[in-house]
Amino acid sequence: MKSDDSSLQSAADAAAEAIEDATAQAADTIDRAIDEATGVPTDDGDIEESTHDGSTLIAERRGDHAASTTVVLVHGIGMGRKVFADLSRRLEPEALVVSVDLPGYGEAPEPPRTPAIERMADLVAAYVRHLGRGPVILLGHSMGTQEVTEVTVRHPGAVSHLVLVAPTVDRHHRHALTQLVRLGRDLFGESAKVLLLGGREYLRAGPHLRRKMHAMLVHRPEHAYPRLGVPTLVVRGELDVVVPQPWFDEVVAAIPDAAPFVVEGHHHETLIRTAKPVTDELHRWLAEH
Repeated sequence: MKSDDSSLQSAADAAAEAIEDATAQAADTIDRAIDEATGVPTDDGDIEESTHDGSTLIAERRGDHAASTTVVLVHGIGMGRKVFADLSRRLEPEALVVSVDLPGYGEAPEPPRTPAIERMADLVAAYVRHLGRGPVILLGHSMGTQEVTEVTVRHPGAVSHLVLVAPTVDRHHRHALTQLVRLGRDLFGESAKVLLLGGREYLRAGPHLRRKMHAMLVHRPEHAYPRLGVPTLVVRGELDVVVPQPWFDEVVAAIPDAAPFVVEGHHHETLIRTAKPVTDELHRWLAEH
């Protein structure tokens, strides 16, 4: 009888393992298909993990390692490093471009506790120090603008230039429901590329998304803006519902050395749709600074 039970258990274990392998293969196939459909490279660059204070980020390096310029890209809530594929491709010929997955996003492991924005900023700063390439150009999108702002004020000397694309959170409407409604309205009529790539990344970031939203909402970037001491480019999509024009104007006015740029006809996910307008403006702005 015991032998029969052992055989049944072995068969069950083998079946479970086969199902797990098949599920993983199917997920990989779907993932690759989404990458191909949205123009994300199916080959990885140089990948490494960086851990600080109990949290881990994943960094992918691409481009010219011999270049004097280093650009570090930090994504928004629900997203991951792959949303920067188009921007990275456009910057790679003349820079080392590093895209990160923050803890619990993309391929980065979920931390035991959801870090505050300031703690994630310290993690990004620790990785920038690890790179050892001197001050970097730091670009954040959406929630990522909050993190890169904190990196700049908390770690002087780590950043040479700052780029805030679609800066959140509008301090006059700092409520989860309001932000979700705005995001839903913003996505209405967006391109299939944005919906497909963004939807995939949100599924990856699923665990504890409510806690992650809370960490974003309780942070007060407006307290840090006046303390920014580096040239800063602030970008907004003309049709961005998440970042309305009055809040964008307030952000620009609060930063001592800020230059505004509005991408005509674009929404909140302007970098996913196409990064060309932002890349062109970034090159022009850097030439002046």
